[in-house]
Amino acid sequence: MPEGDTVYAAADRLRRALAGRVLTHCQFRVPRYATVDFTGHTVTGVRSRGKHLLIDLADQQGARAPSIHSHLKMEGAWHVHRVGARWRRPGHHARIVLRTSTYEAVGFELGILDLLDDPDAALSYLGPDLLGDDWDADEAVRRIRARPAEAIGLALLDQRLMAGVGNVFRCEICFLRGVLPTTPVADVDVPGMVETSRKLLWNNRTRTARSTTGQTAPNARTWVYGRRGQLCRRCATPIERGFLGDDGAERVIYFCPTCQR
Repeated sequence: MPEGDTVYAAADRLRRALAGRVLTHCQFRVPRYATVDFTGHTVTGVRSRGKHLLIDLADQQGARAPSIHSHLKMEGAWHVHRVGARWRRPGHHARIVLRTSTYEAVGFELGILDLLDDPDAALSYLGPDLLGDDWDADEAVRRIRARPAEAIGLALLDQRLMAGVGNVFRCEICFLRGVLPTTPVADVDVPGMVETSRKLLWNNRTRTARSTTGQTAPNARTWVYGRRGQLCRRCATPIERGFLGDDGAERVIYFCPTCQR
């Protein structure tokens, strides 16, 4: 499940392949941008902002062009490979193809794909980016504390408060802090939650397989997420599953009823 660490890693791969290079081929495979072609443009930068990914461009005269903005949602991915290499997903899942003389980048099943004239303004609603160079822990704490009655599990997913946490990290952060996701913000050590959030995402930003336990075996990478009915790694109580959120926007949560209060 793509979260802030996944997008950060994708931006890093795209940056190393595309930044500073001229596009020799550009194809949008979505109706809205079917006629847009940035062939001849230079990729001036690639960056992540929470779960959002931006590819910045300049035209042949060096003037700033619209940025390519994508969000992976649940199933999306960016693949980077040498030109001519076989794709690892079906071609009909591709939403955009960018190619230089050496590398090709393909965005598959992207949940959002659009063009932003002013990406910084468009994404200004986001809270502090957990993996950003401008990370501001105090501001994240301030924003979360401004919702004292809200469940901490909902606050952690609200990208307007702090950008980068998704459902996997939400469950794992709450477990590591010994807090049920349903606990009101007012009853939580918010600075501690923010510190743990930053640590988990930072430690996973360069990993090929996400792990919150420090273990790399496929069945040992999470404390509670996806482990309904399995024994808690700390107290041996069976892990439980529930749902949290407003009607129509509920998301699954996993927790240990003994370790989390």
